[in-house]
Amino acid sequence: MEFLVRFETHLPDSMNDAERGRLKVAERARAMELREDGILKRLWRVPGRRAVIGLWEAPDATALHDALATLPQWPWMDVTVEPLATHPQEA
Repeated sequence: MEFLVRFETHLPDSMNDAERGRLKVAERARAMELREDGILKRLWRVPGRRAVIGLWEAPDATALHDALATLPQWPWMDVTVEPLATHPQEA
């Protein structure tokens, strides 16, 4: 099942630059693992914001949630998920 996932990250102002850098590196590494596993299909960033739109694939919403929760920046993310269905013209 495919999902359109929108998330925006809000790291605390009190977080130091070293921790922000560590999280960024860890986030990229985990995203690459999810891509290799076929869960993360495609990502787009939203210019001017710390927001991302992604196409994800998982057996169900619970599996998707479990995958998203493995992202290092998950505790600071606002996430919106839209399940997608095949359009009749694409079937």
